[in-house]
Formats: sequence, C-alpha cells, structure tokens
Amino acid sequence: QLQAYGGGLAQPGGSLRLSCSGSGFMDYFSIAWFRQAPGKEREGVSCISSNGDRTYYAASVKGRFTVSRDNNKNTVYLDMSNLKTEDTAVYYCAARDQADVCGVFGISRGSFGDFGQGTLVTVSS
Repeated sequence: QLQAYGGGLAQPGGSLRLSCSGSGFMDYFSIAWFRQAPGKEREGVSCISSNGDRTYYAASVKGRFTVSRDNNKNTVYLDMSNLKTEDTAVYYCAARDQADVCGVFGISRGSFGDFGQGTLVTVSS
C-alpha cells in the first residue's frame, strides 16, 4: 500500500514536494503519479522506472515537475515548481511490479492498481 503526502497550499509560481512511501521493497516497481481535479478524470502526471533511470511526464507538467526516487528509503518524490492554478488536484501515487511499465504503455491508469490515499494540492493566490 502506497501513501502520498506533502500536499498543501501554494501560490501560483510556487513549489511543493510530494512524497510517496510504501512498505516492502519498492525497487522492483515502476511508480507513477496521477492527479484528479474536481469534476475531471484522473490523469497521469509522471512516472519513474524501478531503478530511476527513466522518467516520463505529461505534456502539461514537463519542465516544471521532476520525479525521483530513493529506493533505500522506499520513497518516490515529485518536485513541483512554477505551479499553476490548474495544478490544483488530489495527487496519488501507484505502483506496478514491472521495471519500466510507462516506457511500454505510457502513464496509463490501466497499468496501475490500487492508488491508495491521495494528498491535496491547492494552488491559489
């Protein structure tokens, strides 16, 4: 079970760091970040391969968000900068026991299982 945390209130142009932690060994899993804004479908935001050598981003966040991982700490991070009001959403992380699932299928909701509890990010002045 994964747990996303670190959300909060940020101003437009600001930054936040989200974390995703899990029990057990995460170094065999691709990890993805998804988000769901009110009234919208859940969308893929970013993804990282099991050893961290490959990363993927949605066009809407590329150049502003950075995904990374520390397998020694069983934690994946999403550093968000230059935040926009449209980044407001509940953010979730999810895992798939495949080394580079996003390299094959993209950041696809169908490739991942249980999303666990999300963390709310609100971007507002």
